[in-house]
Amino acid sequence: MNSIRSAAFLFSLAALVPLAPAGAATCPNSGLRIVPVAFQTAKGRFVFKVEVAATAEEQACGMMFRDRMAPGTGMAFPMRPPRATGFWMENTPLPLDIIYVSAAGRVLNVRRGQPYSREVLNSAGVTADVIELAAGEAERIGLKPGDRVRR
Repeated sequence: MNSIRSAAFLFSLAALVPLAPAGAATCPNSGLRIVPVAFQTAKGRFVFKVEVAATAEEQACGMMFRDRMAPGTGMAFPMRPPRATGFWMENTPLPLDIIYVSAAGRVLNVRRGQPYSREVLNSAGVTADVIELAAGEAERIGLKPGDRVRR
């Protein structure tokens, strides 16, 4: 019975992980709406300009094939409806901090994504937004679970 539950869990998890689009021709995303996101940490308030990957196609593409990220920028993935999720780094040459945010606007957890990795990096609970920043930014601003995020 445990193997059936495990298989069902893995199947449901696979359905939540953004998958590569049919071709790289549509990636990287361009022309996405840009919004400010503020992180309130013990070190202070930090604002990033993030692109919003709102559609399933934009989310599947994410940061794939991008070889640079301007300082103070990132990408947001609204999860509608909120749900437990996981991301991977396939076709993504940049290391990223992946920040899972609850519906209450609090950091659930932060994971470090390694370039081109297919390892699934899971949220620590039901997620309303996922925000990707350049690797090391979360540590630089002192971002921890429970910190406030405003978008």
